[in-house]
Amino acid sequence: MNGLPLSESYYREWGEQMIAEKYSLYQSRIAIGLVGEGSDCYGFDDDISRDHDWGPGFCLWLTSADYEQIGKYLQSDYDALPSEFNGYRRIVSQFGTERVGVQTIDSFFMRHIGLPHAPETAMQWFCLPEERLSVCTNGMVFEDQLGQFSRIRNDLLAFYPEDVRLWKMAARCRTCAQAGQYNYPRSMRRGDSFAAQFAKIQFCTDVISLVFLLNRRYTPFYKWRHRAVLHLPILGQLVYHKIAELMGPFDLPLKNSLIEEICTAVITELRYQGHSDASGDFLLDHGASIQQRIQDPTIQTCV
Repeated sequence: MNGLPLSESYYREWGEQMIAEKYSLYQSRIAIGLVGEGSDCYGFDDDISRDHDWGPGFCLWLTSADYEQIGKYLQSDYDALPSEFNGYRRIVSQFGTERVGVQTIDSFFMRHIGLPHAPETAMQWFCLPEERLSVCTNGMVFEDQLGQFSRIRNDLLAFYPEDVRLWKMAARCRTCAQAGQYNYPRSMRRGDSFAAQFAKIQFCTDVISLVFLLNRRYTPFYKWRHRAVLHLPILGQLVYHKIAELMGPFDLPLKNSLIEEICTAVITELRYQGHSDASGDFLLDHGASIQQRIQDPTIQTCV
């Protein structure tokens, strides 16, 4: 069983009753779910994931005022819930103590994006890494009658403002061109295996990010990027399989061909979405075309 359905079942069997019996006056004000760091929040957990910070458990998000009133008591009652459920026990590492349990809405978002609310300006959005936004928008919210937690989460799910998205796509085009189309084959011809492998990984990392941006989705932590891209409707399967081939045994002509196939597919999609009218197959040129479409001068000139 994966951690997300396990956590919801655990909440339904034990947490829901505890809250109804002991916190009936606050029941409609407590948001409950499993969102945040960890493979289980993405649905990518497996047997290897179960050695730490995995198992029955869920998050309870309170307003700061409600936390002052019931936070420590609710945490104590949460801690008293059965430690084993459906044959699974949660093992908490020294770094995983805040992944489940009681916390304020403000502290959750502050911990992950440095703001207690969704960004309010283009520059605030610009400065937020995709990985941190991904952490706030994964998983599942089981209950949220008050709606405060979900409103912030939904504002984040609405994605970057368009000028910020365009800037990030332009930047990824440049780094993909430099790492994959230019430096990888040159490094291989020089026999510099470290530089070549670094360039290949940089290309794969950034082209996955670019595909996420084309899908208006946040790129997760590097460990889950390749697995996650498979599920995207736009170019997801193609990029997943081509990158898997790129990671295979050495064959320079094949790898160069795979890189160009990926770049061609991305360029076709950029043109289809109306983000580039540049000619040619070098992603650097398309990055410049995307940059010209940015309207906000503050974002346009960011470096």
